[in-house]
Amino acid sequence: MPAPRAVLLLSGGLDSYTAGALMRERGFELHALSVLYGQRHAREIHAARAVAADLGVARHIELEVDLRRFGGSSLTSDMPVPVDRAIVPDEIPSTYVPARNTVMLSLALAWAETLGSSDLVIGVNALDYSGYPDCRPEFVAAFEALARLATKAGVEGRPLTVHAPLQHWSKAQIIREGQRLGLDYGLTHSCYSPPAEGRPCGRCDSCLLRAAGFAEAGLPDPLMNR
Repeated sequence: MPAPRAVLLLSGGLDSYTAGALMRERGFELHALSVLYGQRHAREIHAARAVAADLGVARHIELEVDLRRFGGSSLTSDMPVPVDRAIVPDEIPSTYVPARNTVMLSLALAWAETLGSSDLVIGVNALDYSGYPDCRPEFVAAFEALARLATKAGVEGRPLTVHAPLQHWSKAQIIREGQRLGLDYGLTHSCYSPPAEGRPCGRCDSCLLRAAGFAEAGLPDPLMNR
């Protein structure tokens, strides 16, 4: 019997990498979707290619949807990326990209339906997130309900499941799980505002969350040793 197919939203960061590896371990054939949405840290797409190869995905699609045309975020405009700040969980920072996960999951949903897949995978987590409303479990559950109403498959009785296996994990828990799975986090990219040479800035929210996660896990970050 062939393995069930799952569409993985793959950013090139350690969360989506780990989520994909977990679903692979559970027996899914992965089809990876990376979205070039005009993000200033587009280097993550190069990381996504390396991660997709390491995961052995059946196919990796890079889709361009230029959200810079809308702006509204320091990741899709010339607004400065906040650095060296204390992260407040209930505060939505300027790095929030309006409706990004809704847009991306909708694209993944369209591909899944054409593949005959009933499974989407997203690497969001609600404990160490930067205040983004579309990383919360409530959002994931709501999109899953929407998918059942909005698709031919759902209407015909084949509901779609949104897998967010990391949503209740801390960054340290995710990193420890990645170690168990034998993942190479040196392939990943997390920095929102990398310098020209591509090394992480070490100061943006994403870098600070990543550093805190590795420190709590008691493990070195391979990116910082290169």
